[in-house]
Amino acid sequence: MALGKDYVAQECSIARALEVVGERWTLLVVRDAFYGVRRYNDFLVHLGIPRAVLAARLQTLTAAGVLEKRRYQESPPRDEYVLTERGRGLWPTVRSLGLWGRLHFTETLLRYFRHTICGTELGPYGECAACGTVVPLEDVEMMPGPGLDPAPEDPVSRALLKPKRLLQPIETEPLGTEPLGTEPLKADPV
Repeated sequence: MALGKDYVAQECSIARALEVVGERWTLLVVRDAFYGVRRYNDFLVHLGIPRAVLAARLQTLTAAGVLEKRRYQESPPRDEYVLTERGRGLWPTVRSLGLWGRLHFTETLLRYFRHTICGTELGPYGECAACGTVVPLEDVEMMPGPGLDPAPEDPVSRALLKPKRLLQPIETEPLGTEPLGTEPLKADPV
């Protein structure tokens, strides 16, 4: 019996969600969108994903209302992909999945997320134990951990070595250059 390509026979909300985010690479595209990756080429170089697969995943996520395609340049025409409210609703899922992966499959801390107001690391659903609230995405700061490669090849990974708030567009620098006034990153102890 051949394996089906969809879950239409399943009467289950998890199956419906997997129709949108269950394909290989899809959650990594969504993760990168939370990190501030917006442009096709930045997704391409950071993920190492085949072009045709990336195009299909972006099209599916846009059609499902998870991402919105926005024009940022007219000549030549260039678009970026921004999380919608529906897409932003995936944050607890992405956050929990990352913590599960850290607990079971990662020996060193790669990234952690903290509340910008008080500095507390977020819980599994994006909550701040110190403030007793779920932290809005705009108030979540992503911090690099000691397990990240300190000299990655691609410009997106280099940009993500700096602390940054979620959803803010990444700013990439060409290889071998650093913006004025920056120092090598030192990870905060956790």
